[in-house]
Amino acid sequence: MSEIPFIVEEAPEGGFTAHALGESIFTESDTWEGLKEAAKEAVRVHFGEDENQSNTLSFVLDNRNFYAKGI
Repeated sequence: MSEIPFIVEEAPEGGFTAHALGESIFTESDTWEGLKEAAKEAVRVHFGEDENQSNTLSFVLDNRNFYAKGI
């Protein structure tokens, strides 16, 4: 299992954007819950579908940490 950290910013037009540190992964969504799901999907697409691989996504917004486990 590996951790993939995302830096999250509030988008000027509303919603959120996120980019992974150390990887070429970028995503966006209108809602926080939608952003977490979009990030999970972006990681799956970036690395390919591997059911044996489990990643923990961490999100940093305004110096606050949030986690989404088990993608």
